[in-house]
Amino acid sequence: MSDYQQPTANGPKTDASASASGRQYDPNFTKHVIDTCGPKTSPRMKLIFSALTRHIHDFAREVDLTPEEWLAGVKFLNETGKVWAESGGKRNEMHRLSDIIGLESLVTEIANYVQIDDPNYVPTSAAILGPFWSPNAPWRELGGSIIQDEPKDGVVTYMHGIIRDMKTKKPMPGVTFDMWQASSNGKYDFQDPDNQSDNNLRGKFKTDENGEYRLYCLRPTAYSLPQDGPAWDLLTAIDRHPMRPAHIHLMITKEGYKPCITQIYPKDDPWLETDTVFAVKDDLVVDFVPLKELPANMPPNAGKGGPATRELELDIVLAPLGSMLNNAEPVVKL
Repeated sequence: MSDYQQPTANGPKTDASASASGRQYDPNFTKHVIDTCGPKTSPRMKLIFSALTRHIHDFAREVDLTPEEWLAGVKFLNETGKVWAESGGKRNEMHRLSDIIGLESLVTEIANYVQIDDPNYVPTSAAILGPFWSPNAPWRELGGSIIQDEPKDGVVTYMHGIIRDMKTKKPMPGVTFDMWQASSNGKYDFQDPDNQSDNNLRGKFKTDENGEYRLYCLRPTAYSLPQDGPAWDLLTAIDRHPMRPAHIHLMITKEGYKPCITQIYPKDDPWLETDTVFAVKDDLVVDFVPLKELPANMPPNAGKGGPATRELELDIVLAPLGSMLNNAEPVVKL
């Protein structure tokens, strides 16, 4: 038990014990909860648990959280987990919830803080992974297509670029370029089994000896988050739209370098400023220009959708691991 005593009317008001209404609460309660951590608690776990407890308790005090509101929150989290369980693990509603409150984008920013030597030559910005990445994407030939199924009104795009080292600025051969995107109907393959085969619009490529990647994909399409479930209920309660701007997901990896997990967005998309998961960054906004001519080393599109009519040139800069400043040892390793 804590040694709390009722404060006097003229007692000091502190952020830790006072609410917005001016009520005073036990100033020692939160410390007591934190101090119950046992001696075997790791330093990182103690830091995370302590900070989380302080912020949650301060939140409850600040808003004078009622028992009914607390129970509503418990029910909300229970329903969020229930969606995951009932979908067989295919619909990660908790992941989506963390996205719409901006948490994944914030964690991504923290994890990708880089010590920069040249402010004019910086690593490509990171963006959230999202819930649709698959470890089973197939390897495809350089110059190949990720379009397996005929996209309705899809715009085939020739996408290419060079991947460079942030320190040396030299092209990097042998880099893995993993990409995935929704189809022209705004759905990913496993959301749309009637129209898309497994691994449609997914693929892994390796850069050539010149550090270049080249492939065919679709100009991306904007889409809505599911308009049901707990995440949708929250968006409705706070009067927010569920739209994500059109985007392509990228995961670019090479041993000895910080993986670049990111997204790219067409510059004319109307949802860029109000992306419901807060993932857009200025250097990730790109231009899909009309294709004039394919280079000699690029065969015509052998996938579905017909010949390419758009072109996207996108160079990527990777940061060596030694340049990353976030070196905290995680409590849980994935």
